[in-house]
Amino acid sequence: MPEIGEVARIVHFIRKHLVGRTITSCIAHPDDIVYGKVGCSSEAFQQHVSGRRIVGADRQGKYFYMLFDKPPHAVCHFGMTGWMKFDVEETYYYKKAVVVEEEKREKEEWPPKYVKFLLKCGEESVGGVAREAVEAAFVDPRRLARIRLVDCAADEIRKASPLKENGPDPVRDREMVTVEWLGALLRRKKVPVKALLLDQANLSRVGNWVADEVMYQARLHPEQYSNTFDDGQVERLQKALMDVCTLAVETNADSSQFPDTWLMKYRWDKGKKDSNVLPSGEKIVHLKVGGRTSAIVPSVQKKTAAVAGDVDSDEMEKGPAKGRKRKARAKADVEEDDEEVEEVEDKVAMKKGRATKKTKVKSAGDDNEIKPSARKARSSKRAGPNGVKDENDDAQVNGGAEDEREAETTPSPTKAIKGRKAVAKKSGSKAAGKVVTPGSRKSSRAKAS
Repeated sequence: MPEIGEVARIVHFIRKHLVGRTITSCIAHPDDIVYGKVGCSSEAFQQHVSGRRIVGADRQGKYFYMLFDKPPHAVCHFGMTGWMKFDVEETYYYKKAVVVEEEKREKEEWPPKYVKFLLKCGEESVGGVAREAVEAAFVDPRRLARIRLVDCAADEIRKASPLKENGPDPVRDREMVTVEWLGALLRRKKVPVKALLLDQANLSRVGNWVADEVMYQARLHPEQYSNTFDDGQVERLQKALMDVCTLAVETNADSSQFPDTWLMKYRWDKGKKDSNVLPSGEKIVHLKVGGRTSAIVPSVQKKTAAVAGDVDSDEMEKGPAKGRKRKARAKADVEEDDEEVEEVEDKVAMKKGRATKKTKVKSAGDDNEIKPSARKARSSKRAGPNGVKDENDDAQVNGGAEDEREAETTPSPTKAIKGRKAVAKKSGSKAAGKVVTPGSRKSSRAKAS
């Protein structure tokens, strides 16, 4: 996820390739989420940006903005997977060696996939310096980014929404983020300290890996309550916060320039016992703090006071298999129906001496059948290619509604069994034409003998 250094990196490229130039063409692709969630539209963005001259670019927290020769100005947030690409230069801050080698052999297609807007600037001379034509694309495969227009004077942009809702920036507002200011912030709240750092209303630009690095450098535990730190710990925290954020910005998130002692360089091998360690051999452990995965080094980051109760290790988070199954069933009623189908089929199969896979459950007076293949198809909707539920899949968003419609048209095996009993009882009474009295069954058997 783009954080303080990564956003600074993109601002660097915008200044390098776009500032001082006129946007000859802006193509904004319709997206009711990326634009619509913040009260903008692709049509409005395209109309107002086309023909504008970019006079400046900067950042506030995880937002970056482009200032034009007249309002409105563009304010963007990358979300989890958003990024800016330029056709004249690679902008990624990190790529695996395999991907880099592949790109050397074959240049990436242009325009790139998942583009939300595409800016084009023609050849021109700026300040007596000839500049080549360039294109810039804002991309986001998961549609968690946000793009909007802010109608205000350029020098008032940080005082307008959404930037004004953010806390001070540790780099741009370093004179504000003092030891005294941070101590007062910590002590007026009682939350896990990492959760406090991640709250953009408290501090801008601090994301997950930055917060973990700050806590590691300060030798503090992320789950400890914010109001339990002494003066010495607050001072260490403030120094680590300023040092980490400043270096991340100054290097434009180029991790090759980070010190070898930083946790950030070794925290990514979660679950790999042999590699999830520091060069010193100290073990890196992953915990859950306030819903976010945190990397810590237990031998360095000791708990010194009260801690939050919502922190679990990865193993605790997974829980037993039955617990995970119950949690999954609680998310959708149709999964409960699937469990009932399996339970009934198992019972029927045991009685008939046949395998569950071949068992069919039929409702009374209905030719519809629930077959294992249907269950398998429905299960595949909730699972990824490896049988693991993919919460990031767009199809998952509408999966619940589709399963509900399927459940409505598919007879429930439990209801089917009850229905057969009711029909049998009703038909039996009609055939006899009279009420069955105690002892009549016995006399019938005696008569038959």
